[in-house]
Amino acid sequence: MKKIAVIPGDGIGRETVTEALKVMDALSLPLQFDEFPFGAEYYLKTGKTLEDDDLEELKDFDAILLGAVGDPRVKPGILERGILLKLRFHFDMYVNLRPAKLLDARFTPLKNKRDIDIVFVRENTEGLYAGSGGFLHKNTEYEVAIQEMINTRRGVERIVRFAMEYARKKGRKKVTLCDKSNVLTYAHDLWQRVFWELGKRYEDIKKDHEYVDALAMKLVRSPERFDVIVTPNMFGDILTDLAAELTGGLGLAASGNINPEGLSMFEPVHGSAPDIAGKGMANPMATVLAVSMLLDFLGFEREAKVIEHAVSTALREGFLTPDMGGDKRTEEVGDYLARLVGGGEDVWF
Repeated sequence: MKKIAVIPGDGIGRETVTEALKVMDALSLPLQFDEFPFGAEYYLKTGKTLEDDDLEELKDFDAILLGAVGDPRVKPGILERGILLKLRFHFDMYVNLRPAKLLDARFTPLKNKRDIDIVFVRENTEGLYAGSGGFLHKNTEYEVAIQEMINTRRGVERIVRFAMEYARKKGRKKVTLCDKSNVLTYAHDLWQRVFWELGKRYEDIKKDHEYVDALAMKLVRSPERFDVIVTPNMFGDILTDLAAELTGGLGLAASGNINPEGLSMFEPVHGSAPDIAGKGMANPMATVLAVSMLLDFLGFEREAKVIEHAVSTALREGFLTPDMGGDKRTEEVGDYLARLVGGGEDVWF
């Protein structure tokens, strides 16, 4: 029995997580779900986000499913830092895994593009997001704000190694390093040296390099040339949103925050969308695809593919929420996907 901690979060997070659990239940897998209340309502009631005893309890789970976090009643950053980033850093989820796969060519804004299947391996605990820095003479005309980019050899080695191992395990052929080493000549020189030195151990994997600005252009012009991309934290944050738009938008974008030797967390990329919360308009597909990633991580690879195929079928058949041009309600899409995956493996294989 695998134990999954469920944190529905805020806004449409609660709605989409409900549908994702419905889809997962339809597979009749040996899974136990325990829900936790962390989010805006909990914070407004208690003044707390995540406490040390909460983290202690979560460490006994096999994975976390997180819905969207954020609420206009709470100052920006409090919930994000107190829940999402706290979980990432406390459990050393140093890999942010973001697939960008075009499931239906009608939903890309690119002309005559059908073959987009990229996996971004984003470093998740270092770089500019490590939180190192501060202010000098704050709120004066002499104010200085410093935010330092932190790169350690250990951190770079383990994310590059993960990218290579992932490519090998999944039968992918190429890993591209994306950096800005022509300008960031200290921090990204480390990335260059580690990538090429470690890459010698993976002769079966083709390796190449792109500067981040050039890669952004090439993603739009010829995304089919990319397979696995490994990149520092901030670049990965930006490029994966671009890639999400190329493959259908945030309504289909899922991600995993992964510690290969520990607890990992899976979530949709979209926000809590308070403007449509409770209206039945939220697209549950990104959260459902996050569940697919979660199951793949737990070893249920076949079931993960069944879920992805069900989402592809819904796209092809036009069973969609308004954000993707359809007229279905959130729960209708969830019910439809659950019926598809509950039809059994023989439906797809």
